[in-house]
Amino acid sequence: MNTRFLYYQDPGHGWVAVKRTLLQQLGIEDRITPYSYQRGGTVYLEEDRDFSTFHHAANAAGIEPNYLPKHTDKRSPIRSYERFVPQA
Repeated sequence: MNTRFLYYQDPGHGWVAVKRTLLQQLGIEDRITPYSYQRGGTVYLEEDRDFSTFHHAANAAGIEPNYLPKHTDKRSPIRSYERFVPQA
């Protein structure tokens, strides 16, 4: 399976947008840190650790992620989203 994911970047950091349901299907929702953000059903995985956790789990599940960069020279609005908290 080849799936596209948006990779948002601002001058200081980056996040990959992934649906929460996919994190749950991969069994990694509880491994995502509070350094990632959430809004609605989308989780914005921070690029340093959580992105790697997702990427490895996706590959193990036969998903070939294709990351589409979305860059801004300004502060990303993602920084103002709610910090990630796993659902109970």
